[in-house]
Order: sequence, then structure tokens, then C-alpha cells
Amino acid sequence: MNVTLAVKQYISKMIESSGPGMKGRSWEPSVLPRVTQGLTSVLLALKKCPMIRYQLSSDMSKRLAESVKQIITKEYELFDFRKTEVPPLLLILDRSDDAITPLLNQWTYQAMVHELLGLNNNRIDLSRVPGISKDLREVVLSAENDEFYANNLYLNFGEIGTNIKNLMEDFQKKKPKDKQKLESITDMKAFVDNYPQFKKMSGTVSKHVTVVGELSRLVSERQLMEVSEVEQELACQNDHSSAQQNLRRLLQNPRLSEIDAVRLVMLYALRYEKHSSSILPSLMEELNRKGVLERNRKMIQAVVEYGGKRIRGSELVAPTDAVAITKQFFKGLKGVENVYTQHQPLLHDTLDQLIKGRLKDSQFPYVGPSSLRDRPQDIIVFIIGGATYEEALTVYNLNRTMPGVRIVLGGTIIHNTKSFLEEVMLSVGSGGDRTQGGGRQLSRR
Repeated sequence: MNVTLAVKQYISKMIESSGPGMKGRSWEPSVLPRVTQGLTSVLLALKKCPMIRYQLSSDMSKRLAESVKQIITKEYELFDFRKTEVPPLLLILDRSDDAITPLLNQWTYQAMVHELLGLNNNRIDLSRVPGISKDLREVVLSAENDEFYANNLYLNFGEIGTNIKNLMEDFQKKKPKDKQKLESITDMKAFVDNYPQFKKMSGTVSKHVTVVGELSRLVSERQLMEVSEVEQELACQNDHSSAQQNLRRLLQNPRLSEIDAVRLVMLYALRYEKHSSSILPSLMEELNRKGVLERNRKMIQAVVEYGGKRIRGSELVAPTDAVAITKQFFKGLKGVENVYTQHQPLLHDTLDQLIKGRLKDSQFPYVGPSSLRDRPQDIIVFIIGGATYEEALTVYNLNRTMPGVRIVLGGTIIHNTKSFLEEVMLSVGSGGDRTQGGGRQLSRR
């Protein structure tokens, strides 16, 4: 079982009502206990009694960390698990420290499905897909019950296309050709014995061909490869002149959807919020000329209020020390493997520093006194305000490449852009009507 995803989904189900309870970036009294219960339940399920660290810049992180610690102290007998040489660690983070990651288009299978089609309890609604057959209007994608999906969760879109082709070819080889093979009772019995497997494979092929076909249609219709290239430049590069030129050019494209236009300007606003030559006012005017509704344009300022420099405890981009700049330079010399997947979530750097024993206590203090100086091996990360599938991919890759380290990721929700913007509008105190209206106007359909 993929522990990262299983626990993340478990936490989401346990505390899915917590989003609205974070209005104004502070806990509502009724919600904090609910989130605490969900998180401590997961710790009990994993049989972990962890040390706890939290993001100092977030009061919500501190309060949740203290609340979990109180439960562990009060119910110490429940948490009396076998001691390990290096105790496990619970790290509590706040989504507002990285508002860029949930705004980016994704190019791995699971993340693309969630971003473009939506995943709800492993189900995808395909009822609005042109020409969809009745039996495919809703399909289930579960890594536990679908071998193809489990093997392709984290592969990029190009690799998925190749694997779909291989799946179809394999299906064709196993498909019964004609009735000539049913010449004896033995042949008939063998066919009946094999039929359930054949039927299951037939359903798997139909499902994934349909899903990948719809993803491909949306990528083409919304020109997402061109959109994603500009998104990645905004999120990862440090050339304001090039970024603004490419952004202006894309905003003038009549085929650019409203959600993509708003998202691009959001990324610019977060990235160049304090730049001396910021063109944000003129970009807002451009959105106005494109006919973007006022309530959707207001979301741009809401994102800055939610995750701008005034709020963040960490710097998302533009390293300033000489060592970091040198590393970035040599990385650039090697070239970028894929211009659409340059971005790494802030979580990657946070976990990398934690695993190496370099995460600063001044930014991520412990709850209570701690003499722990060994590098943690068992890490549970919980993100208040929601995690993303890009961050799940980061954790998956760290688990693969860091022997002896086991990381579990959880959050109050699993975000795509739409759910993240709803979270933002609730958190900055906007009215419920505006949030719901904005959600409808930014629909992907």
C-alpha cells in the first residue's frame, strides 16, 4: 500500500469539514478539536508517539501542535509504543507558506486527473465528456484495485500514453479471437474460468483510454502546454522582463480560459509582489478587457493576502546566499529535463533540510523541550489548509531515494486549483456567496 496516499486520504476523510473552520487564518473553536482528533487517530493507527515541530510563522500550526501534544500527554498509555532509537517526528505546516504549488498545472497522471477532471473519493465524473457511453459516466480510480493506475500514478503524460498503447496491445493479444477455440468441454471451461479476468481487463482498458483521451482533449482545448510553460517560468525563473512579456502575450490569446488567465496573474502577483517594475495593475486591466468577472479578479488580491510575503515564513524563490546561487547556476548549465515540471514544492526543501538535520529550530521549533539532534527517520507531515498531489509526488520520490527514511503526508484536504481558491476565499474572510459564485465561474467546463 502507498502509505503517503492512504494516510493522506484517511486524514482528509476524518477532517474534511475543517476547511471552513479556518476563516481568517485562525481556528474556529469547534474545528480545532476535530482536526486534533483526526491527526491523533492517524498517529495511533501508525503506532507513533512523535516529537512535534511546527511552523513558527503560523499561529494555527502552533495551536494544532500544542493540541496534539496535550492529547498525547493526557492519553500517554495509548501512545506507549515500543521506543525506537530515533523517535518519530510530526511536522505541522501551513498551506499559506506555499500558495504557488496548488496553482500550477500538473503533468503526472493522478495529479492531472484531479486538476482537470476532479477526484472525489477516488471517483471521476465523466458525464459531461462528449460522446461518453453510459457505463463510463462515472469511473473509479483506486491504486488498491487497479494495477495499471497504481503503476502509473506518478508517471508523466507522455509515458502514460505509451503505457496505454501497451495495455491495449496486451488486451488484444488476450482477447478471444473466435469460436473455433471452443471445440471441447475443456475449451469452454477454460474460457469460463478466464472470462472474469478478461472482463476486468476490458473494463480497465476502456476506463483508462477514456480518461487519458479526455485529458488529452482538455490539454489541447485549453492550450495547457503553452500555459504551463509560462506558469513554470513565473514559479521558477528570475527574469521579470521575460516573464511579463510571455504573460502579456498569453493573456491576449482568445482561447485562454478564464481560470487559466486568473491563475497566471495570481502566480505573477505572488512571484513579483514587491518588484519595483511590477505590472500587476495593467494585468488586472487586461483581465477586465477579457471580460473576467470582478469577483474572479478579486481572487488575485485574496491569494496575495493568503500567501503573500507578509504572511510567508519562508522564501519561495530567488535564493540569496552564494552557495544556493552557485547550485542554481550549475543546475541551469545541465539544462532542464522538462520545462513543464521544473517546479518543486517548498515542501521538498523543508523535508530535505529536516532529513539532513539542518531545519532551523528558530523557524520550526519543537513543542516543549527537546534534546533530539539525530536525523529523523520516521516523519509525518501534516499541512493545515491542504496538501497537493505534487507534494505527494515529492514525498514519494524522497521515500524512494532516501534509504532508511519513511515520510507520510497528510492534510486537511487534497487540493486542486478550484478547491484551493475556495479555501483562499474562505480564509481571507470573503462571503460565502462570492466563494460559491467564483467557484462556478472558474469551472473547468
